[in-house]
Amino acid sequence: MLLGAAALAAAQEFQVNPEFRAKFEVPFVPTPQVTVDEMLRLGDVGPRDFLIDLGSGDGRIVITAAGKFGARGFGVDLDEELVAWSEENARLAGVENQVRFIQQDLFETDLSQASVITMYLLPGVMRRLRPRLLELKPGTRIVSHDFDLDEWRPDRKTYIRKNVFLWIVPADVGGRWFGRVALAPIERQLELTLTQRYQELDGHARLNGVPTQVWEPKLAGDRISFMVVDSANREDEATLYFSGRVEGDVMLGEFMRGVGPGRSTIPWRAVRAGK
Repeated sequence: MLLGAAALAAAQEFQVNPEFRAKFEVPFVPTPQVTVDEMLRLGDVGPRDFLIDLGSGDGRIVITAAGKFGARGFGVDLDEELVAWSEENARLAGVENQVRFIQQDLFETDLSQASVITMYLLPGVMRRLRPRLLELKPGTRIVSHDFDLDEWRPDRKTYIRKNVFLWIVPADVGGRWFGRVALAPIERQLELTLTQRYQELDGHARLNGVPTQVWEPKLAGDRISFMVVDSANREDEATLYFSGRVEGDVMLGEFMRGVGPGRSTIPWRAVRAGK
């Protein structure tokens, strides 16, 4: 899609007119199509997704998500001419029934429907937006062209002409968790304490009151995994490999004890007691 006269005029006006800059915090600069494709690939966009593009410009991200990946969604932009242009582009691409475009302030837009958020915004705008993004449903994917979210480090990063960043909104898992671990010869009580900074975790644990290190804690959306060593029998130590899903104040999943033919897989459940 070529940059139209109205969008060119808007970009030029942004450069010279302070009042225009105050209204439109992010100038329209189109994302290269190969970068659009990479954003949607990295975000694992598919037919089940609802995508919201913040600062949607000529609509190409939303239109590509619908036309190439089968997603539904909408774009939001302050510029009514860009919104009208996007609607026409969607009609020409044959995806007008899958997408729509809204003239609105992105900070006033309801993002709760999104499974994927895409954006090409300036760093200051992204920092202001970060608290709202962290409130989205765990597992929501956020993809950005060129600029990152500062201290919230991306889960993945690629480079196709421009930087492309992916974040997965993490569940809230900080605090103390208690559960029971069904291991022979006796059931053990697991006490797990986690500290969290975005998706990065640290922690320690106790099995029946005996301290043990938490190894390799990982959080991706609402999926959590970690390892602890079962030292109840020093002659038969083994690693417990936990994995599961976080549902509010409950963790549910399975753990494996040991490796090889003698390993066993057992359900586990833990409940948060406090932060």
